[in-house]
Amino acid sequence: MLEAKAYKTPFARVEKLVLPDRKEAAREEAERNKPVLKRNPEANVNQHHANFLAQWWRLSYRRKKLMALLATVPRYIACGRVTKRPIFDFVSRDIHPNDAVMVFPLADDYSFGVLQSTMHWNWFTERCSTLTERYRYTSNTVFDSFPWPQSPTKAEVIAIAKAARQLRSERTRLRDMHDYSLRDLYRDIDGPGDHPLDAAQDALDQAVRKAYGMRVNADPLRFLFELNLSLGQLEAAKSPITGPGLPKAFQGLQDVFSKDAVCLPK
Repeated sequence: MLEAKAYKTPFARVEKLVLPDRKEAAREEAERNKPVLKRNPEANVNQHHANFLAQWWRLSYRRKKLMALLATVPRYIACGRVTKRPIFDFVSRDIHPNDAVMVFPLADDYSFGVLQSTMHWNWFTERCSTLTERYRYTSNTVFDSFPWPQSPTKAEVIAIAKAARQLRSERTRLRDMHDYSLRDLYRDIDGPGDHPLDAAQDALDQAVRKAYGMRVNADPLRFLFELNLSLGQLEAAKSPITGPGLPKAFQGLQDVFSKDAVCLPK
């Protein structure tokens, strides 16, 4: 609490607006538990709100495992949990995400390239749930089932990383030139006509398709679905497969690690 109180204005706001609700929820929970404990003092009752009250200035569920994992990487990939457009970006580990953000604790440009690719976006929109007309990224139906390239070569990994950096560089250039947000930038892509990002996205998609070994005219969803089925069979047979992120063989490859990320203001 002493560390939190150092941030005087936000702490005072939480104390005013959150603490009363925490106290009331804990009181109601205790009242609900009384008859149960009266019948059986050893009963295992719900004490979530009592635990929340004990650390009322913190989030209810602090996601300790996630935060510990993010502490091991300099940046992570993020996208909005609910979105209409394929916008992924690197975020500094100093910025702690909330529940509105999907977090991928991957720091390399290769992984970013695969997630920012049209192949992943097609899988995302096919497999996700929806909220009104927007897509909702669901970790179990989208990410857990998304098959990654199984045997990319060093050259293919570097090519994806390079195309991913070029895409982000072009986005930054256009944002600075037109004073746009990423949302503004991608919203314009929906309209007719050419867009400056099209060429960069096409280059990334070509690099990703090559790493998958996908034919030029192959339907990406059909390809990914068939790959998913084949990998499921291999897993069932306890055979090794290549999971998400940079393959282990290329973990020491410096060509796939850059430093750009959304950071806290200085």
